[in-house]
Amino acid sequence: MAPTASTSSSSAASTLHASSSGAKATGEFDIISAYHSLLSSDSELPFPIAAIFALSELVSKSRAATTSELMENIRSASFRLKSSLENPVPATAGLDLFTRFVVTKSWDSGDDFEAHKRSLSALAHEFATHTVPSCREKICELVLPFIRDDSVVLTHSYSRVVMQALKHAALDQRKRISVYVTESRPHGLGLKTYNQLVKLGIPCTVILDSAVAYTMPKVDLVLTGAEGVVESGGFLNAVGTYGMAIIAKASNKPFFALAESFKFLRMFPLNQYDLPTNSGRRLLAFPGLDGEKDVQGTPKLGEREDLGTMTKAQEALNPAIDYTTPDLVTFLFSDVGVLTPSGVGDALLAVYGGAD
Repeated sequence: MAPTASTSSSSAASTLHASSSGAKATGEFDIISAYHSLLSSDSELPFPIAAIFALSELVSKSRAATTSELMENIRSASFRLKSSLENPVPATAGLDLFTRFVVTKSWDSGDDFEAHKRSLSALAHEFATHTVPSCREKICELVLPFIRDDSVVLTHSYSRVVMQALKHAALDQRKRISVYVTESRPHGLGLKTYNQLVKLGIPCTVILDSAVAYTMPKVDLVLTGAEGVVESGGFLNAVGTYGMAIIAKASNKPFFALAESFKFLRMFPLNQYDLPTNSGRRLLAFPGLDGEKDVQGTPKLGEREDLGTMTKAQEALNPAIDYTTPDLVTFLFSDVGVLTPSGVGDALLAVYGGAD
């Protein structure tokens, strides 16, 4: 499995180099286009790694002559990229990690600065290429003892690391497992999980998001991925994860989150409305309440014949991700170990120290 993931990352990087060769004659580098080009070339590439690839390419093409100029270029590009994304959380993890890498790099004033930039870009590129398979392999080995033979697993939406953990348990270790996966509205990514597991011969059933409480007594454990792990020890993931964790806690079922260390974020949300993707949304708008007008484009009940799906305008009123608080998480499995909430804080300190 590792060679495939590594080859995939290398292929994405090659695509970036090819696309960037057609940049403007002025030499300007468009990080937004580069980022999306990476993701379109490899649908399995993690968002933080794509962000690191994009910034490494920015450094290699930067005209900065000093460290301060280079840092300003990186900060400016990072801000532009985050501002362009509806959900900036995954990319932010990679952007922050790259920035920290630049800050902590030893810059010898006696050497050629252009050589330093090439070295920095190459090191970051090498890290991004090789870290994904090694991280996931470690996580699979750590979580394996918690997936017993004949286990029934509940998962949410689609997570690459969860998929690899399930494949490792079922195919490599020959454990008999079956899986329930939520449909995960509005994008329906649970169906992607279902299709892949069925192709692998792993029994899987898709359930409604609203059927989690009904299904929970049938499962032995819950496995979810994470789009970002925050300083509190909680994590951000596709909306519905928080509710699933509450139900698992009430049902005395172990709730495990799987996340690579490059998804750790210097962020401390205080509630569900303190997330980057939710701060600008109008959640639970009630037309006519306190003089509030109806949301433009949202039809009233009865105006549509098909009432089975939401409109885009209705979807826009809902969050893309939610925050699962640390008190609901049994363990968080990462390539740096099996962590408790306090362990996440220690892991972040090891990378970022006390500096902003």
